[in-house]
Amino acid sequence: MFEVFLQTLPFFAIIGLGYFAVRKGVFDEAAAAYLTKFVFYFALSAMLFRFSANLQLSEILDWNVIMAYLAGTCLIYALAMGVALLRRQSFEITAFEAQCAVIGNTGFLGIPMLTLLIGPQAIGTLMLVLAVDLIVFSSLIVILVNVARSGRLTLMVFRIVGLGLLKNPMIVAMGLGLTWSSLSAPMPAVFNEFLVTLGAAATPGALFAIGASLASKSVENLSVSGWITFCKLVLHPLAVAGFALFVFDIGAFEATIIIAAAALPVAGNVYILAQHYRIAPQLVSASILISTAISILTFSMTVGWLAAL
Repeated sequence: MFEVFLQTLPFFAIIGLGYFAVRKGVFDEAAAAYLTKFVFYFALSAMLFRFSANLQLSEILDWNVIMAYLAGTCLIYALAMGVALLRRQSFEITAFEAQCAVIGNTGFLGIPMLTLLIGPQAIGTLMLVLAVDLIVFSSLIVILVNVARSGRLTLMVFRIVGLGLLKNPMIVAMGLGLTWSSLSAPMPAVFNEFLVTLGAAATPGALFAIGASLASKSVENLSVSGWITFCKLVLHPLAVAGFALFVFDIGAFEATIIIAAAALPVAGNVYILAQHYRIAPQLVSASILISTAISILTFSMTVGWLAAL
C-alpha cells in the first residue's frame, strides 16, 4: 500500500498546490474558475477525444461492467436517500446527499490519475464509468429536483436533461472520438500532435483546478458530511466490489478499475448543481473538501488492496 501511496502522492500534491495558491492569494477564485473551464472544455476534451478515437465501441462496451458499477452505485444511492429521509430532510436535500454519496471525481481526477497509474488501457472502462455517472445520475438529480419543485414530471424536464447531456464537453468528446474510430479514418499527424499537446495539460491542470476550487470550501455540518464521505470512500467501492466480484462475470482488470473509480472523492460538479438550484451548497462543499482530503489515504488503501487480489 505504501508504494501505491507514493505513486498517488504527486497527484494529491498538485491538488494541495492549487489549494494553497488560492489561499495565499497567488491565484484568485476567478482565475481558478477560468482554469477549470480551460481543462473542462479543452484539455480534458482533447485527451478524451484522442483516447476514444483509438478505441472501438464494440471492444469497450461491456454490459456486465456497466451493470456491476450501476448496481453498486444504486445500492449506495438508495442507502444515502433512506438515511436522509429518516433524518426528515427535504426531498431536494435528500437527492443531493445521495448524489454526493456516489458521484466521484472521475473526469478531473480519476481519468488523469488512473490512466497514468494503470496505463492508457484503463481508459475504455473509465469511459463506461463516466458515461454512467453523466448519463444516469447527472440526469437523475435534475429530474428529482424538478419533480420535487413542480410536483410532476414534464417534457420540459427531459428537454433540460437532454440539452445538458448534449452540451457536456466530455460526452461530446467521447462521442466524436468513437465516431471517428468507427469510420476507421486515419488521424493526421498534425492533428494527433495537437491533441497530444493540448491533452497533456489535462492532468496537471485538472489537479491544480481541484485544489483551487477546494480553497473556497468550508467544513460545516460535520456529522452529515462525514457520513456522506464514508458512503463515498468506503461503502461505494465495497458495494461495487461486491457486485463486480460476486454477482457479475467481470475480469480482474475491469473490476479493479471500476472499484478504484468508486473510491474517488465527491465530484466538484455536484457543487455546481447545488449552487445552481440553491440546495445545500454548504453541505456539498464540506463533503467535497473532506472526501478529497481523506481520499489521499483511502484511495491508496483501496488500490493497494486491489493490487493484492
